[in-house]
Amino acid sequence: MAGPWTRGAAGVVLAVTAVAAAGCSGNSSNPSGTVSKAASAAASAASSLASQGADALASATAEAKRKLDEATGGLNVKGDVTLGSIGTDSDGRATVEVTTKNTASSTKSFAVQVNFTDQSGNLLDVVVVTITDVAAGATGKGTARSNRNLTGEVRAAVGAALRY
Repeated sequence: MAGPWTRGAAGVVLAVTAVAAAGCSGNSSNPSGTVSKAASAAASAASSLASQGADALASATAEAKRKLDEATGGLNVKGDVTLGSIGTDSDGRATVEVTTKNTASSTKSFAVQVNFTDQSGNLLDVVVVTITDVAAGATGKGTARSNRNLTGEVRAAVGAALRY
């Protein structure tokens, strides 16, 4: 299944190719060569765009893993975490409120990985929210904020949750 950056890149190639073809209709010297060059340029630009998107996602995923690894001795408590409705902040970033319930008998902290996806389930971004010093039996709140602007219908899901 193609990811959102791949589909977007393919759309850029098709759009630029169509524009190049339309713009060349009056050029009888070598219209197919012009379209070919435009398609090559569009493919190169789309490949660069897809690469940048993949690099950003890989970087966010690596950072999320690093943050979760810092929660040494953490207990998996994914079931003790709920997410609110997705919104957009003033910078255009996707946000979602994260609520943790501390079922332990002492104060604990939480590291929660939030996966932002599109409506098809393709991963768009990954962030980790740290909620510290939640008293025994209490709830703690934090906000997950995407690393970059996300477009389309964005969804959020708990990828992992550690209590430590």
